[in-house]
Amino acid sequence: MRQAGILCPISSLPGKGVGDFGSCAYTFVDKLKNANVSVWQILPLNPLSYGNSPYQPYSSYAGDELYLDLEAFIKEGLLNKDEVKEEVFSLNKVDYTQVRTYKESLYRKAFERFTDFEALRRFEKEQEWLYGYALFRVFKLKNEGKEWREWEDHYKLYPKEKGIDVEEVKDEVLYQEFLQYYFNKQWYALKEYANKNGIEIIGDMPIYVGLDSADVWLNQENFLLEEDGTPSFVAGVPPDYFSKTGQRWGNPIYNWDYMEQDGFTFWLNRISYACKLYDIVRIDHFRGFDTYWKIPEEEETAVVGEWVEAPGYKLFDTLFSEYPDCRILAEDLGELRGEVYELRDHYTFPGMFVYMFHHHDKFDFDKVVVYTGTHDNDTIMGWHDELTEEDLTLINEQLRKYRERKFYRKAIHYCMDQTSKMVIIPIWDLLGLPGECRFNVPGTIGSPNWEWKLDHYKDVTKELRFLKKIIEKTNRA
Repeated sequence: MRQAGILCPISSLPGKGVGDFGSCAYTFVDKLKNANVSVWQILPLNPLSYGNSPYQPYSSYAGDELYLDLEAFIKEGLLNKDEVKEEVFSLNKVDYTQVRTYKESLYRKAFERFTDFEALRRFEKEQEWLYGYALFRVFKLKNEGKEWREWEDHYKLYPKEKGIDVEEVKDEVLYQEFLQYYFNKQWYALKEYANKNGIEIIGDMPIYVGLDSADVWLNQENFLLEEDGTPSFVAGVPPDYFSKTGQRWGNPIYNWDYMEQDGFTFWLNRISYACKLYDIVRIDHFRGFDTYWKIPEEEETAVVGEWVEAPGYKLFDTLFSEYPDCRILAEDLGELRGEVYELRDHYTFPGMFVYMFHHHDKFDFDKVVVYTGTHDNDTIMGWHDELTEEDLTLINEQLRKYRERKFYRKAIHYCMDQTSKMVIIPIWDLLGLPGECRFNVPGTIGSPNWEWKLDHYKDVTKELRFLKKIIEKTNRA
């Protein structure tokens, strides 16, 4: 079956202040179904940390309570309708601080009225990661939001020494578990609705975890860290077409020797959990399972570093021996050595073709998912507006057979026309939005990254009507 999909982060849906798991998401599913779109790709749902980036989360397992639907709490009697007052939010931009402040006070009210603690205890037993994550968030609050490396010693060293009476914080731990219980409940309800309507969810999983995360705090032996928790080396990529000085992400590097001796437990737990959360898992920076860029921690850019081999085959052999049904999409962009593609193809993971990067390259489309762009690219129209006359002439010649008047529609038709089993169009490209609507610029931190959102569905409905015709023409229905 040839599929067509849309990339749209949950945060970008037209919710109140931020997209969430409420009616805005169910409406989106309905619109995708009506257009014969069968794939919805989203970005990581984990708790946003530094710079509101979903690629520097507090946990690989927990979900960000930002996406919880307040109407669902009203239906359960945990909130009164008049308590959820109309707040004035920006319509086309997420103000993360404002939305969190507004929702946090309402979550606390809902928790005060919550009584089904037996269900919460069952949930805690089912989710092995939950208690440790809840403690991490509580201890972080106790330490004024500082990174765990800067906590008071009895908090910082708790995983090794258990030097705190956790009874003193049990209510706050329960509150954090309450948020995850409802995240789990609301997310799986939405996913089930999408699946019943013939739509698969692709979830995005960063290859690295954030330094300031429960993952690192609780599993320090899995990372190359100094005694005080400072990374010995950090992750990133060397200079490429995204950045002249490379990208210094700052994530700690894995201790692959320890992981291999431990049977890759950290990875098996992480990937198998993601495969339950989503139908297909896109692993960001897949090349890191072949070779990874190892930057000394003291370096301020990613220029200085070295490529080091990772035990990718051993990891995936172990993974599929225990979890044979995991479906993985490999983000294999950038200048890669041939061994990365050999690893990808050995396990028949589809890779990625991005039109903005590869429009003149010869490609085996049967091995890739085709995109106009990604969350890290300029919009298709922003990119088009910066093309040289020479490139523009070549691209116009390439797209000459497509009769659409607007460039972004021609580019979409071209992508849909390829032999790839799956084509995914970012929502900002579907709408033909200018470069000002770019979702993220790699190597930069803070606003306006990650903030763009829809303010209504009117234009989406219009462009999905166009897309439905292209889906039918290219036999993707």
